[in-house]
Amino acid sequence: MSQKYIKTQNNNQYNSSFGKYYAKAVYDNHFIETDEIADYIQTQATLKKSDIKAAIDELGEAIKHFLELGQKVRLKGIGIFKVGFSSIGVKKVEECTAATITSRRILFQPEIERIVVGQTTNKEGKVVQKYINAKRLIKDVVFEETHENAMNSASAPQGQEPDAEESPKG
Repeated sequence: MSQKYIKTQNNNQYNSSFGKYYAKAVYDNHFIETDEIADYIQTQATLKKSDIKAAIDELGEAIKHFLELGQKVRLKGIGIFKVGFSSIGVKKVEECTAATITSRRILFQPEIERIVVGQTTNKEGKVVQKYINAKRLIKDVVFEETHENAMNSASAPQGQEPDAEESPKG
């Protein structure tokens, strides 16, 4: 499988990228739920689906617990979760309290893997590696153009926002 995309044009005349074309991600309307993840893991490991589902449910509670304690949570092979927030600006330091915090969110930093892509020799004769940092979860994603824009036309399930798409700012 691959990540599908469509070509879309920036129609914001006030943006410096006006008229340019960009790739825009297209998603299936189906969310992968815990059952499907448990089914997949069950085929890859020697655990029962019920045990996997229980572990995933407890993982969510454990992450919540540690975030409430002000901790960062690192899941090997996945990344780091931590609390982020916004606050209003105030003129005096003593006015900057928890009451000025206006929103909270979970920040996710995917795990990065260093991949060597070549090497060169510098002037001193030392070998220098060329490398890239790849986000481990998506380093093998293949992209494929589609003409199906209907995949993301339905609304998200109640209480959930559709995923934000990468597009030019404007």
